[in-house]
Amino acid sequence: MKNLLIPFAALVLIITVNPAFSQQPPTIFTGAEAKRKNYKALYVLNNGDDKKINATLKNIKNALADPRLEGKLNVELVVFGDGVKVFDKTGPFEKTLLELQAKGVILAQCENTLRERKIDKSSLFSFISFVPSGNGEIIIRHYQGWAIVHP
Repeated sequence: MKNLLIPFAALVLIITVNPAFSQQPPTIFTGAEAKRKNYKALYVLNNGDDKKINATLKNIKNALADPRLEGKLNVELVVFGDGVKVFDKTGPFEKTLLELQAKGVILAQCENTLRERKIDKSSLFSFISFVPSGNGEIIIRHYQGWAIVHP
């Protein structure tokens, strides 16, 4: 009987002292804290599917609306390959792009894509910017500390 009493007493002691067994409510995760003064995100779009384009633009809007990042987020959208469709004047994206640009989003088109596909800049929105290459932009931004987002 004495042999069983010691392990039983030890178990009771562990249960009453160990905080894991106490009645504390579980900690609820609410996301990472934005402790930095500034964040930078480069969104990459090289797909011409309307669903993909809309999803990418919505992702940018959502990031800009995140209260943790409010006033701290710099965003660039770099477009190349089939993604050039988003900047086509005949497309449905002008209003959304202007809204994003008004919030400080840089809208950049790869010039390699235009040259390779023989697309004239005049067929694209006049308010966009141009970079020599989309891949070059990704590489440079990466080494400048930008988060690379490819939704």
